[in-house]
Amino acid sequence: MRLTGILALTLIPLAAGAMPCDLTAYKAAPGLTAAFASDVLTVSWEGDHGQEARLRFVIDEGKPVIRELSLRPKSGQWTTLIRDASPVYTIATGKRRMSNQQMEPLVGLGVKITDEIKNKFKWDAFWDAPLDVPGNRADGASMGSNPPPDLPRLASEVYRGSAAFHASACAVKTNGARLEISFPGVELGSFSGRLQFTVYRGTNLIRQEIIASTQADSVAYKYDTGWESLAIAPDSKLAWRDLSGTWQNYEFGGARNDQDVALKTSNRLLVLQQGARGSIATFPPPHTFFWAREEETNLGYNFYRKQNDKIFSFGIRQAEKEEDPRYKPNFALYSAPAGSEQHMAGYFYPSLSPAAQTADRVLAFTHGDRFKAIPGYQVMAHHYHMDLAERLREAGSMDAHIPDLDVIKSLGVTIASEISSVFIGRNNRQAPDFPKLVADSVEGARRHSDRNFLVMPDLEVYGSPLGGHTDLLFSHPVYWTEKKNEQPFVEQNSTYGKVYHIGTAEEFIEMARREDVLISMPHPRTKGSTGFPDAIKDQAFFSDPHYHGVGFRWGMGLDLSEQRLCGRRCLDLLDDMSNWMADKQVAGKAVPLKRLIAITETRLKAPGDDVYAASPVNYIKLDRIPTSDDVSPVVKSLMNGDSFVSSGEVLMPEFSVQGVGDTRTVNVQLDWTFPLEFYEIVWGDGTTTSRKLIPATDLPPFGTRRFQIPLAAAGQKWVRFAAWDSAGNGVISQPVRLTATK
Repeated sequence: MRLTGILALTLIPLAAGAMPCDLTAYKAAPGLTAAFASDVLTVSWEGDHGQEARLRFVIDEGKPVIRELSLRPKSGQWTTLIRDASPVYTIATGKRRMSNQQMEPLVGLGVKITDEIKNKFKWDAFWDAPLDVPGNRADGASMGSNPPPDLPRLASEVYRGSAAFHASACAVKTNGARLEISFPGVELGSFSGRLQFTVYRGTNLIRQEIIASTQADSVAYKYDTGWESLAIAPDSKLAWRDLSGTWQNYEFGGARNDQDVALKTSNRLLVLQQGARGSIATFPPPHTFFWAREEETNLGYNFYRKQNDKIFSFGIRQAEKEEDPRYKPNFALYSAPAGSEQHMAGYFYPSLSPAAQTADRVLAFTHGDRFKAIPGYQVMAHHYHMDLAERLREAGSMDAHIPDLDVIKSLGVTIASEISSVFIGRNNRQAPDFPKLVADSVEGARRHSDRNFLVMPDLEVYGSPLGGHTDLLFSHPVYWTEKKNEQPFVEQNSTYGKVYHIGTAEEFIEMARREDVLISMPHPRTKGSTGFPDAIKDQAFFSDPHYHGVGFRWGMGLDLSEQRLCGRRCLDLLDDMSNWMADKQVAGKAVPLKRLIAITETRLKAPGDDVYAASPVNYIKLDRIPTSDDVSPVVKSLMNGDSFVSSGEVLMPEFSVQGVGDTRTVNVQLDWTFPLEFYEIVWGDGTTTSRKLIPATDLPPFGTRRFQIPLAAAGQKWVRFAAWDSAGNGVISQPVRLTATK
């Protein structure tokens, strides 16, 4: 039977055309080789777990084809897992629009909404759903009438299609400890570019991507990718864990599929088992594959299709809409500004092992979808729209079970900052019993905390007197209301004790000073904070140490041409703020630099939701978790800059800047899983920002290393460090002053 299965892999003959291949950028190296002969390109590389891997490519009528994917133990016999598989890509595109939610704060700042303004800010839209035709202006009304104003959408704006391949040649490039194999001549809707495969010495990992750009205006898109025309052997089957963690499988015994079968898998992972020969996993990049949403409901990120009784396809995919009707108008897709080079990637991982073991090896890249513990640090996730007090009230008990907390804890998070939303300045929309809501949040957080898990009851303020949206992280319970009439700034209340009444920015920041409240802007330069914090950078309250900084979250118009998570909107802003603060002083003392705080920005969640993919976290220097009665150590560590932000795959247990005068040294220890792409130091002189980028493609996957990077510090005011891997994951330090004052 095994022999029959092997023979079945050869049933599809392939007539390869003549194919020149450019190897001038290829450099032979141990464990990483390429050769071209008889119109077949063969690449082989040293994999992991004592295995070697080999890919053979041909071109058939313009289409790149994987003639063979094989593995062997070192110095053993080759085992062929697949033959004659073709890459497949589909795309859906629509028109990107700026949302009402972005326009409102700009109008409040006196900005006239012109076409130029729309073209500038539309790429960071959150409440947009380009594939929702015709759309509805009433959609999202409960969230402030957020969708774009120029609805309805037109069916003519939407395109759906598959990639057309017109390759007549290939090229191989050595890039450190990897080989990049490219085939030009790809068309995908309005996009044109190349198909590229990347293999990495030290791992069986294969990255497949279309790298392409469009010249069309206002393009938003989603893509699916995988392999098609794979032969069905008698012992072929697909295996995956469902959302309960139970293994499921499909053995191709059903009728042919007219369309792709979407699978809701755990960990975004589907595995093809080829009998005793081995298996191949397919999965997306863990974070860059996902644009920002209000919730992390698993929409099915893998697919298969039985094309007929002999062949099938499988891979990764994106849905076209949100399942929860409340968030239907919030499905923004990726942004593709004209001329930007978009990277539409998917991963494959072949192994000589069975499906379950292969899945475990893939999960090692994300630490099993958990944030790895680091001695001396706590993992903090902030800005969960959990509405803890409201839900406990509705349940009728402060002790009601909240499944969101189970999900969050399962990620390895040890400090969960939940937020309730409060409106002020909008016809007194603040809840009339707001102090009671605060009290219930505090009590609910106390009861749901544990020895190894702290829940913090925090707030997001809409209509903030500080401009944009404002997050408040409390060192201890603080009671306050929106000021009405001639109420005093602070008064004693028989139930809550001291209660503040806030009407101005000065009163808001004074409360923060007195009560040691950390303030940040959760989604700068987008959503309800469009135009901010730029509009308040010269206000006195923005220089206050309690105004900590801004939130960091990828998405919000995710652009797959960016090399860094939220590079343009978040990281460029961090550097701008460092220059803004570089020379500022208050009472003769330097103003602290602004910081990043990772946020999640998501709502209700349950087991099975893909929370890890949407959740950057903060690693905070704390030896132990504070008790719920005194969370001030968390606030103090954040305010001191004793934290770093991470997607989870790249970690930074140590970071310091040493030396004095014009010569400094940036000292870093990094841990990573996916092969690294580059690391960088970024610095500024108070006006301009400079960057030194160090390629890291020669480093192996699953590494740990210390780096010492010299910095010519003459005239420079601040510096920070970041590192990014080949899947777009990363870690970011807080900026540090290059003076004696921290």
